[in-house]
Amino acid sequence: MTTVRHGRLTITLCRDLPEFSALAAEWDALHRRCPTATPFQSHAWLHSWWLSYGAPGRLRVVLARRGDRLIGAAPLMLAHRPMPLLVPMGGPISDFFDILVDGGCTDDAVAALERGLDRAAVHTVIDLREVRPEASAQLLFELWPGARRRLTDSTCMELPALPVAALIERMHGSRAQRARAKLRKTDAAGIECRAVPGHRVASAVDTLLRLHALQWRGRGINAEHLRPRFRAHLVRSARRMVRDGEASLREFLLDGEVVAADLALRSALLTGGYLYGADPRLRGRKVDVSSMLLREVAELAASTGSGALSLLRGSEQYKNHWAPEPVVNQRLLLARSSLEPLLRLRESQVELRDRAAETVRTRFPAARDWHGRLSGFPAAGLPATGRN
Repeated sequence: MTTVRHGRLTITLCRDLPEFSALAAEWDALHRRCPTATPFQSHAWLHSWWLSYGAPGRLRVVLARRGDRLIGAAPLMLAHRPMPLLVPMGGPISDFFDILVDGGCTDDAVAALERGLDRAAVHTVIDLREVRPEASAQLLFELWPGARRRLTDSTCMELPALPVAALIERMHGSRAQRARAKLRKTDAAGIECRAVPGHRVASAVDTLLRLHALQWRGRGINAEHLRPRFRAHLVRSARRMVRDGEASLREFLLDGEVVAADLALRSALLTGGYLYGADPRLRGRKVDVSSMLLREVAELAASTGSGALSLLRGSEQYKNHWAPEPVVNQRLLLARSSLEPLLRLRESQVELRDRAAETVRTRFPAARDWHGRLSGFPAAGLPATGRN
């Protein structure tokens, strides 16, 4: 671990997995003090992700402390292709990236992280994907003294953190009537919902992934969701996050059989449904799966005091039935002034890839998103962009 001092602050670069593992308690405390933190910045999520997807020698986590107190953290990793880059931990299976800063000393924390990242990125471009407009990483971008570019990234949809009855009240006329009718049909079918306790997380994740594969059989499932490393990541992270109140696993039962399951993640900022699986036979029972799931995650968001109910990445048409607000994530490119040509090259690569993706979407509207981006709950019977 490399350490430098700046006034009263200590800035370190953590490159060792055991050292990152040992940060759990103080990282969790910082996560709770950071007003912009999403579930994807929790230590449980990132540590588990690294165990499944990280590469030896690539860990680059910048830490800022005032005395013994952790006040800032930037969870990054080194990538070598298509050029030397510092990129977010969490990868494409995470919907949002941000740095963590203590809300009680935001300016000091951001300034310390800027200095640490400047030292860490001597020969690399920093490429931060899926940054929310109000994220703390935006403060880092504004403070950055070198080359920088802000590009658009995925579109997300958000609702107020209200119970589903209040969300329906926000809808107009016939849409509200249809939403109520769908939920009445679900209730008439006799489906029961139960929360999964911590000791049953592993078996519940297996059930979720089995139902997820079943619902997408023959329709082009995201292959990553079938891999053992993804299953291992969900089990590890969900165990800790369910224990700490940062996640909820639910099972939906019909005649004693689990016919659907979902995983929702939460922080003080937002709650969102991350992944679900449902038996295709529910369509024959006239059960609208997306409405059934949204009702439960809305209740979770409202009861836990989250700031927003996020439908996560993707602007699929079915989400508009609930009158959400679009929130466009951003991509922040940062580099030392001497590396501006390299940053411009990276910007050109991104723009070229985005244009190619738009061409694919225009010519083949049903095709999966070029970037493999994830989105929230699909409508019953319809594929979501990337989250399948």
